[in-house]
Amino acid sequence: MTKDTSKTALVTGASRGLGAAAAEFLAAHGYHVIALARTTGALEELDDRIQAAGGSATLVPVDLTNDDAMRQICRSIFDRWGKLDLMVHAAIHAAPLCPTAHMDEKDMDKSIASNIRATSRLIVNTEPLLKAGKGQAVFFNDAVKSNRFHATYGMTKAAQMRIARSWQDEAAASGITVHIKDPKPMPTATRARFYPGEDRDALTPCKDEAERLLSDLI
Repeated sequence: MTKDTSKTALVTGASRGLGAAAAEFLAAHGYHVIALARTTGALEELDDRIQAAGGSATLVPVDLTNDDAMRQICRSIFDRWGKLDLMVHAAIHAAPLCPTAHMDEKDMDKSIASNIRATSRLIVNTEPLLKAGKGQAVFFNDAVKSNRFHATYGMTKAAQMRIARSWQDEAAASGITVHIKDPKPMPTATRARFYPGEDRDALTPCKDEAERLLSDLI
């Protein structure tokens, strides 16, 4: 079977925020975007925007914590393209802010599953595809305003970054380049939950940040 030779980019958290903006930016620059998110309706809206701009995407409604689904998705990518050129991991679970002594067990478990374990499994499943394409992977750091009330989110985000930095040091020998980018504050739904009284007009649009953060990779 002949493989599709399109440039490929897998984007997680692609239904909104920086993930959606990254998907649109990459599609506009010749990548076929494999867009992963849990929200089908938002993915369909993303696809409408990508197609209207002349790009192409494959929509994959999925929960990243579903190991079987993620293995099948990566197998399907191999069957069609044989590789990945780029992986952008924008998905994040942001637990509600709360005092450290009041952390909720369910929020903690979901944060660990989504931000730590799913990240590790994403790397395991995509590394062979990225090796085949001598591809690149992108993770996003998050410099919060304050450590107060951020124990659950901050702990799991820090662990995610530690995983990414370890892979960054290890992967170069295999031909994969791992980038860790620092976005400016953006008017995302996650940030609105953290800082509900913030002046959103003063924040950087997600579209602008996607261009700034990804332009050097394409």
